[in-house]
Amino acid sequence: MFNHEAPGRAGGRANRVLTAIYTSVGELVGGGATKISFPVIAERAGVNPTTLYRRWADVNDLLEEVAIAALTRDGESVPDTGSLEEDLTQWAMVIATDIARPERTRYLRAMVSARVEMVANCPVMDTRQEQASEMVRRAHERGEPTPTVLQILDHVIAPLYHHVAFALEVDDEYARRLVRDVLAMVR
Repeated sequence: MFNHEAPGRAGGRANRVLTAIYTSVGELVGGGATKISFPVIAERAGVNPTTLYRRWADVNDLLEEVAIAALTRDGESVPDTGSLEEDLTQWAMVIATDIARPERTRYLRAMVSARVEMVANCPVMDTRQEQASEMVRRAHERGEPTPTVLQILDHVIAPLYHHVAFALEVDDEYARRLVRDVLAMVR
């Protein structure tokens, strides 16, 4: 079950309502619900359905927001070991372990299925891009050869999410191999 501390004032009513909504969505997705609608979510969260209709255009928007919150964490720091290879390896292994958890897998698949058209950006990948940029910047400052941020996203992060979305195995060794492959591009 997913219990996300929603943005806003800590302990405020709006925060409690949003947390209840996110938790409700998490329980429905985690329970394999086949019918997720605003009235079903609202009843489970103990709120009026108009609360949902005012904030989100449709259920898919809400599912995507909850999935993004489940798959990323505000302020999540990246490893700083003094070596890009070790930083990327630890980072990839943490992501692999996290998104391979059954409750995270359900969120990832819900987010993918909620998309009905191509999008210009994805907040999950935006977060991963910021994290990769930070590691690449530090590696540049140390004088290490580095792949581009786009290479890291395309050759480490995207394959991890792809494997999870399609129920392919994801483990530490797979994450390590992806990092070795992307670093081989600059050696």
